Amino acid sequence: MSKNDKEIAYLRGLYIEPEWTQRFTEIFDKNIKLENIENLTYLNAGVGNHSIEISEKLDDDSEIFPVCETEELQTIAQAKAQATKTEIDFSTSLPLAESDFVLADGSLLKPSEIKNFFGNAVRASDGKVVVFLPTSRSFGEIFSYLWEVFSDLDLLDKSENIENLITELPTLELIEEIAKDLDLINIETFTENEIFEFKDGEEFIKSPLMEFFFLPVWLGFLDDKEKEQVVKKLAQKIDEDCDGMTFRFSVKATVFAGERD
Repeated sequence: MSKNDKEIAYLRGLYIEPEWTQRFTEIFDKNIKLENIENLTYLNAGVGNHSIEISEKLDDDSEIFPVCETEELQTIAQAKAQATKTEIDFSTSLPLAESDFVLADGSLLKPSEIKNFFGNAVRASDGKVVVFLPTSRSFGEIFSYLWEVFSDLDLLDKSENIENLITELPTLELIEEIAKDLDLINIETFTENEIFEFKDGEEFIKSPLMEFFFLPVWLGFLDDKEKEQVVKKLAQKIDEDCDGMTFRFSVKATVFAGERD
């Protein structure tokens, strides 16, 4: 069932940021120092959890400009700031001036959107640029099952789209190439293998992360009937193969860092 923007924003705050986004923010917090920052722009700030945490670490004279993807997310983020008495103004528009630090969360973007997103982050910065995203070899366990499902449902004529899901995920080499094309220097990448675990196939396909964020994008080339068949068969395949054991998939959670030349 599809959700409107308000419902999606609610799901982002309740499930996605704690279960998904936090995996990336923890890598960031461990590896990136927040020192000598005058102003920081946060692209795709979601419901604002990480922006609020960062604001508490910055110097008193530093400024943070969090940019939310939708007005619904902005409303939730601003309410969080007010509840925690944090003096942040969330927006849906980029600040007019460049920031000396830009943090950009691309972890929920389509792979085809990554290059343009990188460019937007770089154009908003006159200093450091940090981007979150899943990289090559993420979701491999899921894509393997989807191959089998398409075969079982006689959808092999559309299986090329599954191949694209695998090959479109950016490699570290591709990210570094994009960064160099954008004239970034002092490039670093920090990657951790994150494991997501589910009781069974039903819990997996009904998880908000899959049901409302990833599966609709991955299966967007199917009609509604085909989507329903694929998702149902996917849960069955997982249960048959796991035989009472939990289902796990892995994600190469990557934090990229570079600086304007």
